Amino acid sequence: MRKLIIVLLALAAMQIEAQDLPHFKRIVKNLSSAKYQGRGYAKGGANKAGKYLKKEFTKAGVDEVTLQPFTIDINTFCGKMDMRADGRKLQAGVDFSMREYSPGVRGEFPVYHVDTLNFDGDKLLEELAKPENANCMVCCDFWFTYKHRDVFSRLQKAGECPNAGLLYTWAAPIKFFKAYGERVVDKPIIWVTPEAIKDVKSVKVNIDNKFLKGYELFNVIAKVEGARHDSCYVFTAHYDHIGNLGRKVYYPGANDNASGTAAIVTLAAYYAKNKPEYDMYFLAFSGEDANLRGSTWFVEHPIVPLQQIKYLFNIDMIGDNNPVLYCEVSDEGMRGFSLFEQINMEKKQFKSLHRGELAANSDHYPFATRHVPCIFLENEEGDAFQYYHTIFDTYQTVRFDSYEPIFRLVNDFVKLYR
Repeated sequence: MRKLIIVLLALAAMQIEAQDLPHFKRIVKNLSSAKYQGRGYAKGGANKAGKYLKKEFTKAGVDEVTLQPFTIDINTFCGKMDMRADGRKLQAGVDFSMREYSPGVRGEFPVYHVDTLNFDGDKLLEELAKPENANCMVCCDFWFTYKHRDVFSRLQKAGECPNAGLLYTWAAPIKFFKAYGERVVDKPIIWVTPEAIKDVKSVKVNIDNKFLKGYELFNVIAKVEGARHDSCYVFTAHYDHIGNLGRKVYYPGANDNASGTAAIVTLAAYYAKNKPEYDMYFLAFSGEDANLRGSTWFVEHPIVPLQQIKYLFNIDMIGDNNPVLYCEVSDEGMRGFSLFEQINMEKKQFKSLHRGELAANSDHYPFATRHVPCIFLENEEGDAFQYYHTIFDTYQTVRFDSYEPIFRLVNDFVKLYR
C-alpha cells in the first residue's frame, strides 16, 4: 500500500509539473491588468508587457532570452474621446469606438441615416450633395456599407462628397480593431451601437488621434536547448493587444491574447525542466494586432533557418470553454494534423478538432506562406468569445477550460511526431 501511495504521489507531481494552471492564471491576470493598458502602442503598454515577459521567461529557466526589435507606423487614440448623441453622452468602448484608420474630429454634425431598404448608390450621393445635408455624418450598418463599399469608400475621401464622416453601426458589445491602422483616411469613421444612434438627429464629438511613425516594438524570443540542434520546435503567441480608446478606457485582452502568451511561458517552463530532444523556441510576438507585423518581421529576419522548424504551434485566444478546438494548418503541416487528430481521439482532450481554412488572421500565417509545417490553435465560440476586441475581455470573463487539454495535446504531439 505504501509503495502504491508513493507511485500515485509521483504521478500527481508529474501531472502538476506538466501543466501549471496557477502559473498560467497568474500571467493572464498580470498581462490583462491596468498596468499594461491593453498592451497597445500609444502609452507603451506593449513594450512594458514585453519586458515583463522577458523576466518571466528568465524565471522559467530557459537557456536564453533575446529581444528582436522592429518598427511600425500606427494610428492611435489616447487623447480626448468624447461623443454626444442629441445631447446624451455616449460611453467610449460601450456605445462607440473608432475605426482604426480614422482621423480625429471635433464639432457638431447632423446625422444622415441611410435608407437601406430603398438603397441606390447614385441617389445617395445626390442626396448628400444637397445643401441641407452638407457636413453631415452618414450613418449606416457596417455590413451594409461593406456590401456596397464601392459607394461608401468614396465617402471616406476628401473631395468626393461633402459629408463630414461616417457612423458605422455594430451590434453591442462594440468592437475596436487595429489591423489597418498603418494609415489615416481623410474623414472620421466611428463605430456606434444601433441603440445609441437610433433616430439621433445630431452628434457632437471631440476625439483625438495620434499617428505614430516608426514606433519601436520588439519580439521576445526564448530558447530551451535540446539534445539535438539540427531541427527545432517553435511555439508562438502574440502578447500585444489594442491598447487604449481615449485617456481612461483600455482593452484588457485577457483571452486575446494573454491566454496564448501565458501558455507558451508555461510550456517554456516545462521544457526547461524536462530536457527536450530538439531545441525549443518560444516566440512572443508584438504587432500582431497591427496586421501581423512582428511575425512578418521574424520570418523576414529569422534567428533560426525556417527550414529547420519541425513544427510550429501558434496559440491564440485559448481562454474559452468550447469543447471543440479550432485549428488552421499549413499544407506542410497536414501530416502533423493527422497525428493531432489521432492523439485527441485517443486521449479525448476535446470533443473534436475543427479545421478551418488557412487565413491571415494570426501569426502562423507568415510561416505557413513560407512552407513551414504549422498549426494554429484557438478555442473560439465559447462563453468568452463574445467579448473579443471589447473592453469586457477581462480576467473575470476569460475561461480556463482549454489550457490544460491544449498543453497535453501539444506535449503528446512533440513526444510522438517524427
